[in-house]
Amino acid sequence: MRKHTLLLSLSLGLVLSGCQQPAEKPTAEAEDFKTYSAEEFYRTTSVFGSSINHDQTAVLVSSDESGIFNAYKVALDGSGKEALTHSTDESIFVNSWFPNDDRILYNADQGGNELDHVYVREEDGRVTDLTPGEDLKASFAGWHENDRQFYITSNERNPKFFDLYRYQVDDYSREMIYQNDSGYQLGDISPDGRWLALSKTNSNADSDIYLVDLNDSDAEPQLIAGDAPEDVAHRIYTFTPDSQQLIYGSNANSEFNQAMAYDLADASHNVSYTADWDVSFTYFSEDGQYRVTGINQDAQTVLDIVNTETGEALNIPNLPAGDLRGVNFSDDSSTLVFYLNSDTSPSNLYTYTPGDNSATRLTSTGNPDINEDHLVAGEVRRFESFDGLEIPGILYKPKQAAYEQVPALIFIHGGPGGQSRFGYSALTQHLVNNGYAIFKINNRGSSGYGKTFFHLDDKKHGDHDLKDVVYNKKYLQSLEWVDADKIGVMGGSYGGYLTMAAMAFTDEFEVGINIFGVTNWVRTLKSIPPYWEAFKKSLYDELGDPETDEERLYNISPVFFGHQVKNPVLVVQGANDPRVLQVESDEMVEAIRSAGTHVEYLLFDDEGHGFSKKENRIQASQKYLEFLDEFLR
Repeated sequence: MRKHTLLLSLSLGLVLSGCQQPAEKPTAEAEDFKTYSAEEFYRTTSVFGSSINHDQTAVLVSSDESGIFNAYKVALDGSGKEALTHSTDESIFVNSWFPNDDRILYNADQGGNELDHVYVREEDGRVTDLTPGEDLKASFAGWHENDRQFYITSNERNPKFFDLYRYQVDDYSREMIYQNDSGYQLGDISPDGRWLALSKTNSNADSDIYLVDLNDSDAEPQLIAGDAPEDVAHRIYTFTPDSQQLIYGSNANSEFNQAMAYDLADASHNVSYTADWDVSFTYFSEDGQYRVTGINQDAQTVLDIVNTETGEALNIPNLPAGDLRGVNFSDDSSTLVFYLNSDTSPSNLYTYTPGDNSATRLTSTGNPDINEDHLVAGEVRRFESFDGLEIPGILYKPKQAAYEQVPALIFIHGGPGGQSRFGYSALTQHLVNNGYAIFKINNRGSSGYGKTFFHLDDKKHGDHDLKDVVYNKKYLQSLEWVDADKIGVMGGSYGGYLTMAAMAFTDEFEVGINIFGVTNWVRTLKSIPPYWEAFKKSLYDELGDPETDEERLYNISPVFFGHQVKNPVLVVQGANDPRVLQVESDEMVEAIRSAGTHVEYLLFDDEGHGFSKKENRIQASQKYLEFLDEFLR
């Protein structure tokens, strides 16, 4: 039983702004929509997970309907759901049912510290921590095809590296089957339990793939992909169900990642799947009857589901508009489940039997009091930056823009190297519904647009990518329905950093909202968690080594230039954040405040690097709107 759960994210030239004519007076039809509160937008349910149980009667999901993520059993016949956990403090993130009963495996950390443990919940509700101990991080790594064993990775032996353990289903006894002393990142395990795929990061543009024979205790990892003289990035996707091939990604012959197949018998490499965009993932149903491939096509994932026996695509008829996510099959491929998501509707879980006329929806995650016609779908837009480079993004135009000029926000994703993508966001819809245009920029350095674009910001952070943000403002000013004098910037994590950089190093933006953002690169890069060791070099290649690049890192760190911030800022921080330490935001706020500029600070004692609790999301979203209404509108 090898379950795959995916947690699953037009060209316009730059026209410089000129004089703008007043917008026409509103019409009754234009005003025929309703605005909603943050609480109403978050009166939705976030749900994920797609493991189908042994008798094909239920799906295992995590849902935050109680206000925090817990595990639920959702009946495949549509008869309802049952809460399996009742946590009020820590979010529960499900992994899988057991192969032959209704025990479950799940992960949880402590207050957002990202030190996950793996737990088993027995059928009678008892819970056992399978990875006890302090200061360790563990994760579920899959099932053996014999259904009697499963795998967990843990850094309990050495905080820097993850080892692989094999657990027994009956008594949870375990043995270490791979000791990782060389800094590999552990990848997929073949269904028969013999092969472990490993990756090794050489730089942020070059990585190799190795295989190790777990049946030979003395075996050393063997390089199978990565001996090219030029930089090539490789990524591990999956083994085929018969354990005869490893499917992996490579950008050796393209700007984009393509899927390759390595044959374990004859060591040959062949093209498995190509596209004009990145192949993000590929995997198989357990019996091998179906193959699912995801293509990252202009900020949304397009799925290709193919019957491997006939070569025919699986098309699910009569679906509402939206993108498929998290596809998973039952053991015999007779049933599949998936999520459907759109900008105006949160993910809902569906089940489908191939050959039927339609799928069955199993969840209702939206707020029934919100009319989806009052919400806004994004559109891909592009603009030219300072050097002529075309920068993509997603533009959300408020309904209010039909009859008046509206303020606008540039929203910057995390990373660096992340990507803004289509999909429902209560935060986005709340602000857009209340009259704020949002442009989700995919500045240079974002993933999904080719390896050249991805590396254009290497060691140019706070410079070239920041200029993209400034030129995004110029593009917004060229839109007649945007108020050219009322443009702000906001973002989370790395996007929070660029927000603070925009406020400290330019005078372009009227307000900034920094959500969990880095402000001191010297400290951040010196204090990264030990379990990031395997890709630390890649991080340093992109951002800089704090031992050798300290001066440049200092000069791009907003915390040292808070006195240059001239316009209002809102800073949001989680007290348990292991990536952006609270002291960074404390110091950033004090630096701005000491110069006499207005700054507000929203600190959550029970969050880490992001939000896990619905009440905190509501509080933050309401604060964003209040802050913007006061200082931008």
